[in-house]
Amino acid sequence: MKKIRILGIDPGYAIVGFGILDYDGVRFTPVKYGAVTTEANTPFDKRLLTIHRDLETIFTAYSPDCMAIEKLYFTNNQKTGIDVAQARGVTVLSAASRGLPIAEYTPLQVKVSVTGYGKAEKQQIMEMTRQILGLAAVPKPDDAADALAIAICHGHTIRFDM
Repeated sequence: MKKIRILGIDPGYAIVGFGILDYDGVRFTPVKYGAVTTEANTPFDKRLLTIHRDLETIFTAYSPDCMAIEKLYFTNNQKTGIDVAQARGVTVLSAASRGLPIAEYTPLQVKVSVTGYGKAEKQQIMEMTRQILGLAAVPKPDDAADALAIAICHGHTIRFDM
């Protein structure tokens, strides 16, 4: 059976969650998940550079076929939103420079895809992610669990030609 390797990304600048799944059109197999982190007192440009370098390492080590990333939405703090958008741009550029297809999903799309319910709570999404992937525990940190949910959403959304 043909498999596709999906890199899911939960964007941020303090923590970038990532989750890598193999998907054969029927089942997901977790490959690796975790987070890229940057220190709070580090100059912002250095934080972006750390994100870029760490993502390059992930791309090289795991060779994903595509990347799925959460779409940004602004709530109250526009300063934080702008910084997250810059970090997200670095992430998208890293994938685009490798020629990877990039898909974007809203939080609502991820919730519906993973739980079947658009108003699902974070814990419900995390638990369903654990169940879908057959993991013993909910992935940590939360950002990694979110990235895995985004990757699952992409798997459920793509047209899979066998």
